[in-house]
Amino acid sequence: MDKIFLSVVVLAKNEESRIGKCLDSVKWADEIILLDDESTDKTIEIAQTYNATILRRKMDVEGTHRNWAYAQAKNEWVLSLDSDERVTPKLKEEIIKVLAGNPQEAGFTIPRKNHIGDYWVRFGGWYPSPQLRLFRKDKFRYEAVQVHPRAFLDGACGHLKADMLHYSYRNLEDFWAKLNKQTTWEAQKWFDQGKPMTLGKFTWRTYDRFMRAYFGRHGYRDGFIGFVVAFNAGLYQIFSYLKYKEIVMNKKNK
Repeated sequence: MDKIFLSVVVLAKNEESRIGKCLDSVKWADEIILLDDESTDKTIEIAQTYNATILRRKMDVEGTHRNWAYAQAKNEWVLSLDSDERVTPKLKEEIIKVLAGNPQEAGFTIPRKNHIGDYWVRFGGWYPSPQLRLFRKDKFRYEAVQVHPRAFLDGACGHLKADMLHYSYRNLEDFWAKLNKQTTWEAQKWFDQGKPMTLGKFTWRTYDRFMRAYFGRHGYRDGFIGFVVAFNAGLYQIFSYLKYKEIVMNKKNK
């Protein structure tokens, strides 16, 4: 099969155990770019076997990092992936069909099946969790912040139906390690933006996030994993607040 005019941009850091399956799922695209964040394992060597263009850049601000990578693409259309994501055969066929029709949209969201280990988390707001990942390079940008950057699209947005696979966390240990890292970034973002934060506000947010995930979005239907997901949704709020308060106190004491 001929390759299609699509640039796939993949972000990675020390992902030798997963990068091969990610790149194998998009080898039908005529350009694959790997943006590597100073990997010390075999990530780059594996990517080279897929004729990927290797770019090296240390991650600083996530939104800026991603925008820089997309700007290096040679094609008009870009598919953005992380190394823990894979394109399914059905999604591949849908992308090929959509692009062949010269769409008027500036971009498309893609539903994701998010996993903890091998378990697909179906509830708690984790599915379909559509992400804006297929877009015209000159019509899209991320907000220049470190964690959870907002996506901005200049034009109409369409919605694909086929799923992307997202192996979000290797296990629960990985889940909690990433929670710790992300809440540090979240707290720093709040401080940098000068957002007013109070204990009462975040006590409520902690309770609200758990209740919405576990009951409102039926997280209980995922059993033990559903409880963990909902519990962590609340924990994210209180951890971010406590780290924010620590930043404020440290600044005052200097």
